[in-house]
Amino acid sequence: MELLARFEIIDGDKMPKHGAFICAPNHFSELDPVVVGRVMWKLGRAPRYLAKASLFRMPVVGWVLRKSGQVPVERTGAVRASDPLASATKLAKEGLAVVVYPEGSLTRDPGLWPMRGKTGAVRLALQSGVPLIPVAHWGTQLIMPRYGQKISLFPRKTIRVKIGDPVDLSAFAGRGLDPATLREATALLMAAITVLLADLRDETPPAEVWDPAKHNQSEIGRFD
Repeated sequence: MELLARFEIIDGDKMPKHGAFICAPNHFSELDPVVVGRVMWKLGRAPRYLAKASLFRMPVVGWVLRKSGQVPVERTGAVRASDPLASATKLAKEGLAVVVYPEGSLTRDPGLWPMRGKTGAVRLALQSGVPLIPVAHWGTQLIMPRYGQKISLFPRKTIRVKIGDPVDLSAFAGRGLDPATLREATALLMAAITVLLADLRDETPPAEVWDPAKHNQSEIGRFD
């Protein structure tokens, strides 16, 4: 990654140096987990991911994922190997940094802005009581565009990353984890990520958050 890109990290001191937290980044390239992992490592933290279970069945890659303590998530099918939220909560209680992509998959927004989020990240934060840290990055698409098949090696790119303040979830304390509460808290998280990305891009985000359902798009798998 250091050969592919130079990293400009803004407000890196906002990432907790010790103790458990949930890192919630934007997601627009399949290279994102490597980029976010590299940034966290540079800031002194080792990331743990919720990863697609199919990756754990791949030779070599699956072995590395299992040995490094990543968490499998079954995306389809009735049988689930484990409860990913329960596993991630355990990791959080052990004082580790857990990366959860709140969008669940690569954004469908045409401009690569964050789309409507899923509730897993805020549910985990509310259940575990650990800080929820929004993160935005920009520049990864120059190395590997959304659903791209090739990596651009030259010239060396610049990836800008901005770490946000913990999302204030105090208004949801004591409330049940009902769908309305989780959607409200998730909207707060996605707004925080979008503000960070707008600062990095020096652009104004769309007035309305992209909702795949309103555009007849699947939220799983690739699309044109």
